[in-house]
Order: sequence, then C-alpha cells, then structure tokens
Amino acid sequence: MSRTPDRSPLVFAHRGASAALPEHTLAAYARALREGADGVECDVRLTRDGHLVCVHDRRLDRVSDGRGPVAAYTLAQLRSFDFGSWHASGEPAGVLTLEELLDTARQAGRPVRMLIETKHPNRYGKAVEYRLRAVLNRHGLTSAVKDAPVRVTVMSFSPLAVRRSRELLPSLPTVQLMDLLPPGLRIRRLPFGTRIAGPGLELVRRRPDLVRRLKAGGHQVYVWTVNATDDVDLLLKLGVDGIITDRPGEVLAHLGR
Repeated sequence: MSRTPDRSPLVFAHRGASAALPEHTLAAYARALREGADGVECDVRLTRDGHLVCVHDRRLDRVSDGRGPVAAYTLAQLRSFDFGSWHASGEPAGVLTLEELLDTARQAGRPVRMLIETKHPNRYGKAVEYRLRAVLNRHGLTSAVKDAPVRVTVMSFSPLAVRRSRELLPSLPTVQLMDLLPPGLRIRRLPFGTRIAGPGLELVRRRPDLVRRLKAGGHQVYVWTVNATDDVDLLLKLGVDGIITDRPGEVLAHLGR
C-alpha cells in the first residue's frame, strides 16, 4: 500500500530508468522522464579530447564492448562502442554526452532537476569541474532560477571536488555524497558550506539517526540507491527530501504519484 506524506520527496532517476534499460543511455533517461521523475542523476567523466560523457566506471569494460579507461579515448572513439547490449534489455546504444542529456531534459516539456556527479579520482583531476562550468555556462544553467527548465545540482564523494564546484558555480546547490561517515565529520555540519547530504541507503539503514541529525542542522537529505518499497517507506518516515532510484516509475507509484 502506498503512503503519501504531507510533503512527498523528490524522485530522481539514477542513471536514468536503469533497472529497465541500460544505464546512462538516452533511452533510459527518456523513459524516466516519461514516467514522471522529478529529476535525473548522472555521472560525468572527461574524454581525452575534453568532452564530458555520462559514464560511471573509470573503465569501459562493464558497460560497453570497449576496454580500458574512459579517459584514454576521444569522444569519436567512444562513439564506436556499444553501450547498451550488455544489459538484459539487449538494446544497443551509443555513449551519451552531458550536452545531449541537457538537451533531452530541456525538451521534457516541464521543469526537470538534474543531479550531476563529478567522478574522482580521475586522470584529469579538477579539469572535470572546470569543464562542467563551461558546459553549464554554454547552456545558461549556472544560476539556480526557480522556474528554469533544467535546475542543476552538482555532487561528488570528494569533499575537495564539492568545494571546487561551490567556488566555480556559487549559485548552484551541491551535495556531499557519502557511503560511510568519515572520521571527525560533524554530523550536523557538512564540509565547505554544502547544504545537501547524499548518504547511501546502507549507511542510513545502519544509522537512521543520521538523517535526523542532518535535518536538525538545516540540511536536506538525498538518499541513494533506493529500489525496494520497504526502503521507500523507511525514508518517508525519516523525512528525507530526495530519493535516488533505478526504478522511478515504481517509486512514484508507491508514493501515490
């Protein structure tokens, strides 16, 4: 039975509707938007010739028929690989650039939130955040305008990358991702003025008090990756602000949306 609280959390599609279709593909994101996801989440890495592509792993092996580090290839070379047939759906797909995903979000016909995670460590270090700023500038997305067709939030597990994003893109919200509690971290205070925490589901299960303490400190909380309805119910009770899921349609239905 679905339960709708006074304020339903935002639902973000993790790498698109990635349970149904290959992650980080245009088809996966298009499906998530059709299903009504409030936003989408993506990981970005730099190619050898300076393009941001939506790929989670450092290496190509798991999600394509290519081999080796993403950073070793140009965009043209990556386009020669199949990024879809590995998935159970069997649908072939090409590599997706961040620019292409931004265009897709713009065409949704409604406001879309986008969570962009910069991956670290990587071969090009801070160049990822600098390139992200350039891309967002080109698309006019460096300001947090409430009624903008696409509203961007930048995330990372690296506190230094989060600080760099705050310095380069001061108008955009940032998320400090975490899968464990670093030694010395004050639960009520996130590093470098970040206002959104992004704990993993396993961490929240082990430490449900974490959400309460973060909320008491004035932070929002987005939890990843949440696919089971029992876990959705747990997060509703805890009052989280965002749910990041591989199954956006199912989570929305459970929320009564």
